[in-house]
Amino acid sequence: MTYRTETASDVLRWTTDDVRRWLLNKGFEKYSRLIADEHQIDGKILLLLTEDDLREKPLQITCLGDIKRLGLEIAQLRSRYNSGNIDSKKSEDVLLCVDYESTKEIEVAGKSVPIKTIETAVITDESLADTLATVGDVHGIHLISREELIRSVESPDTAFKSFAKLVIAFLYCSVALLFTSFVMVVVHDRVPDMKMYPPLPDIVLDNLPLIPWAFEMCEVIGMILSTVWFTVLFFHKHRIVVARRMFSMVGSVFLLRCITMLITSLSVPGVHLECRAKGHGSIWEKVWEAYHIWSRLGMSIQGVRTCGDYMFSGHTTAITLLNHFITEYTPSSWVLLHTLTWVLNLFGIFFILAGHEHYSIDVFIAFYISSRMFLYYHAYAYNHANLTATDNRMRLWFPLGWFFEAGSKGKLNNEYAFPISFTFGRRSKVTANEPANGTLKKEHSKENGIQKNDTKINSRPSQENLEKLSNGTNGTNGTARHRKKKN
Repeated sequence: MTYRTETASDVLRWTTDDVRRWLLNKGFEKYSRLIADEHQIDGKILLLLTEDDLREKPLQITCLGDIKRLGLEIAQLRSRYNSGNIDSKKSEDVLLCVDYESTKEIEVAGKSVPIKTIETAVITDESLADTLATVGDVHGIHLISREELIRSVESPDTAFKSFAKLVIAFLYCSVALLFTSFVMVVVHDRVPDMKMYPPLPDIVLDNLPLIPWAFEMCEVIGMILSTVWFTVLFFHKHRIVVARRMFSMVGSVFLLRCITMLITSLSVPGVHLECRAKGHGSIWEKVWEAYHIWSRLGMSIQGVRTCGDYMFSGHTTAITLLNHFITEYTPSSWVLLHTLTWVLNLFGIFFILAGHEHYSIDVFIAFYISSRMFLYYHAYAYNHANLTATDNRMRLWFPLGWFFEAGSKGKLNNEYAFPISFTFGRRSKVTANEPANGTLKKEHSKENGIQKNDTKINSRPSQENLEKLSNGTNGTNGTARHRKKKN
C-alpha cells in the first residue's frame, strides 16, 4: 500500500485517504478509521496533532504505548516538514546572532584582571554547530535584525576587516578607472569634426598663448606630487586606512567623470590638436584600446593621445587630489611642503590651460568637484559616528562612505613608522638564578627600583639614629681627650 512522499510540499497536500494509508503503513490500523474517516484529519491537521490531542477527547486513545508511538511518528513527520521548508528557503541568507560569554583580561593598577563579558557573533545557520563548539556559555540564539546587522558593520575595525576593505576599495578604484578608459575610447569616436565645429570661445584660452610643452610639464608635476604622496603613504602609520580612502575617492570622482564626458561632446579646444574620430570597429578593439589607456594612466608622455574627454579634466582631478592628500596626511607644521604642493597644483592647472588641452570650464569644474569630494568625504569620515547616530538616512545618502568608514578611527594622527620592523637582538648570558628572555629586563628594572627606594629610605636617618650617632661621636671625642690627658 502506497501513499504520497513525506516531503515538505506533499504532506500539506495529503487528503484523508493519504493519512489513512500512512497510518496503515506505520502499523496503526485500528486508529486509521477513527482519525481519517470519523474526524476527517488531512495532512495539515496531522502535523498539528500533539500527544494531548491523542489522549483527550474526542480521539481519547487509551493505550499509552500507542499514544507515544503515534506521537513520535507525527513529531518525526513534522520535523521532516520543517527541515524541508527551511531547505526551500536556502536562497535567502539566514543570519543568526549568538550571544555568548567571553573572558577578557584588562590592566588594573599594573595587574591583569579577568572579566566576563557578553559578546555577539553574527554567523550563518550552516556554521552554527561549529560556533557553538568553540565559544563559551551561550546565552541566546536569534535571527539577526536590521539593527544588529548595522551594528556588526559599524563594529570597530579589526586588522582583517581593514585589509578586506582596502582590497575592496582597490578593486573598486581599478574597475572605475578601467571603465573611465573605455568611456574615453567611446567619446573619442564621437569627437566633433574640427572643420565643422571650431573651438568654443574661452576667455582664458583666447588670451593665453599656446605653449607646446606645457601639457607635458603638467604631467611631470603630477609625477612629482605622486612621488611625494606615495612616500608619505609608505611611511604613514595608518597607511591602510589612508590608502582605502584614496582608492574610494579616486574611483568615485572618475566614475562621475564618465557621465560628464559621455553626455555632452565638446569641440576640440585647440586648432593645433589633430583630433578625428578613430572609429574603432569591434567591441574588443575598444576594450584593448581602453586597456592601453588604463595601463599607461592616460598620460601623453607614455604615448596616450585621446580626444573628446574634456568635461572635466582628469589631469586637474589627479593633481588636486594628490595635493589635498599630501596636505591632509602630513603634520600642519610642514608649512614648506604644503606651500610647495599648492604651488605645484596651481602651476599644473596653468600648464593645462597653456597647452590648450582643455577649456577653462573643464579645469574649473575638475578642481571644484575633486576638492569638494575630498572635503565632504573627510568631513563625513571624521564625524561618521555622530552623523549616523542622529540620522539613519546618512547610510542611504552616503552608502560608500558608510561602508568604508563604519568602524574606522575617524581623524587619524599623522604618525610615521617603517612598515617592516627589523629586530637585531644581542645574546645575553643568563645564569641559573636569572630569568631568561623578556623577563630579564623586567626583573632587573624591578630590582633597580627596589635598590633606589632602599637608598632613598636610608638617606633619611630617624631621630633615634641621629641621637646614637651624636652620642657615639661625643664618646669618641671624650676617649680621645682622656688618652691625650693621660699621656
